Amino acid sequence: MSVRVGDKAPEFEAKIQNGSSIKLSDYLGRKVVLYFYPKDNTPGCTAQSCNLRDNYELLQKQGYVVLGVSQDSEKSHVKFKDKFELPFDLISDPDHAVHNLYGTWALKKLYGREYMGTVRTTFVIDEKGVIEEVISKVKTKIHTEQIIK
Repeated sequence: MSVRVGDKAPEFEAKIQNGSSIKLSDYLGRKVVLYFYPKDNTPGCTAQSCNLRDNYELLQKQGYVVLGVSQDSEKSHVKFKDKFELPFDLISDPDHAVHNLYGTWALKKLYGREYMGTVRTTFVIDEKGVIEEVISKVKTKIHTEQIIK
């Protein structure tokens, strides 16, 4: 399934780093930056998450809630969040349920080897729960600039 601009953002319920459950619909009335990244504590994912952290106040002033999604465990997310002082929640999606809803779990190729993995993608969702933008060519070090134009 691929989610496109103008689509209603697929509803999900998932666990965040502290083990509590959240639903996308909890954020209706607010804009959401839902970013899918491959793995905690890897160079690109750390750069992307820290860029969003460093610009978090600006994103909040613009009315955005930031949610990161990866297949990592809640425990891994707690360590990643603490280590880099990330001010937003990270969704643990070990069974790829949220990834599958958004089409971000897919066949990838690296050095001629094929494997299933996360396609780094960010969805900007408006206050009504509609996809406003899909950023598929994420620039990890300047990601906030891609979100706020």
